[in-house]
Amino acid sequence: MVDKKTFQLPRRAIALVLAGGRGSRLHELTDRRAKPAVHFGGKFRIIDFALSNCVNSQFRRIGVVTQYKSHSLLRHLQRGWNFLHGEVNEFVDLLPAQQRVDEESWYRGTADAVYQNIDILETYRPSPEYVVVLAGDHVYKMNYGLMLVDHVESGAECTIACIEVPRRDASGFGVMAVDDRGLITDFIEKPADPPAMAGNPDMSLCSMGVYVFNAKYLYEELERDIADPTSNHDFGKDIIPRAVMNRVAAAHPFSRSCVIAADDVRRENYWRDVGTIDAYWDANIDLTATVPSLNLYDRNWPVWTYQQQLPPAKFVHNHMDRRGTAVESTVSSGSIVSGEVNRSLLFSGCRVHSYSRVNLSVLLPDTTVGTRARLSHCVVDAGCSIPAGMVIGEDPEEDARRFRRTEGGISLVTRKMLERLS
Repeated sequence: MVDKKTFQLPRRAIALVLAGGRGSRLHELTDRRAKPAVHFGGKFRIIDFALSNCVNSQFRRIGVVTQYKSHSLLRHLQRGWNFLHGEVNEFVDLLPAQQRVDEESWYRGTADAVYQNIDILETYRPSPEYVVVLAGDHVYKMNYGLMLVDHVESGAECTIACIEVPRRDASGFGVMAVDDRGLITDFIEKPADPPAMAGNPDMSLCSMGVYVFNAKYLYEELERDIADPTSNHDFGKDIIPRAVMNRVAAAHPFSRSCVIAADDVRRENYWRDVGTIDAYWDANIDLTATVPSLNLYDRNWPVWTYQQQLPPAKFVHNHMDRRGTAVESTVSSGSIVSGEVNRSLLFSGCRVHSYSRVNLSVLLPDTTVGTRARLSHCVVDAGCSIPAGMVIGEDPEEDARRFRRTEGGISLVTRKMLERLS
């Protein structure tokens, strides 16, 4: 067993959050922002979950690697994540693509994004002994400190967090096989036909995109990889398969470090990719349930974020035919409701005008729903103004003509789509 020095392990590590991806399966929702900057849960951005996990796990040296349309993300980090104390060596360091290696290459893959910042990592004091690499576009609560202890005890050069996923959904992940000692014996990135877990034909063991490396090993592997002209310079396609081939990669089951509040009724190991419009809608609407799958009310593991200083939400008018109501819904600060809201999630600054109805929908910040409009099964992007009387979600063909309608029947509405109609 690792001795009491394990309590100091997070201080001997650096956490790198990879936040440069677009998230193309979210379509127009990421036209103006990177996927980690997409709004989630009424007041958060997706990246807040990985960053909050770092802070709550006592990882206080954090780098955020950005690239695609990063302005919204950088602004959020500057406003909401400037509370760490530099005088005690706590920081969130912003690492945008800067062509640091040469004047032609931006980040060419996840591994290259880390490689191009090795010179910065080597300036940190004390020098990191471990590097925790995190995807910044997933929603979950995890104690990375417990994973780091597992990594050190295993003696592996790298450790990969893993979660059981139904085989039918596993083709979008790296899929692995593990032996009795916890070493990874096989790894396939995004297979068309995902292999099943031993003894469980309906499930696959998938990578969560959370890695712990011994720093020296990682730097050497990145140097080797960057010199390989056939490499994709990607962790899932290149770095991890090679570590598995050399039998120096261990698996860390998410169940060992998933954070579940003592009073959680569902006791679910919650982890969501929210990488499609349907998955994004479903995860947000789930938060309106009486007992949601994700507990955002656990004061022992808060989700930190930036929020504007806004007044409380308000529900106005009290007439028989004109009354602002919200049932089984989440309504954020600065919103005013004088219509009817049912099983929906409203971000800050929304306006739902009289005689309108919002059902099973997600309204991003500063959305306005005009008088007598009706919305059902929608995701409405920030700053949209739904015209008075407009109906969305009741006629599939009309919805598909005007907006983006998914296979699951969710309509994505953006300002550009509304402008085209006008």
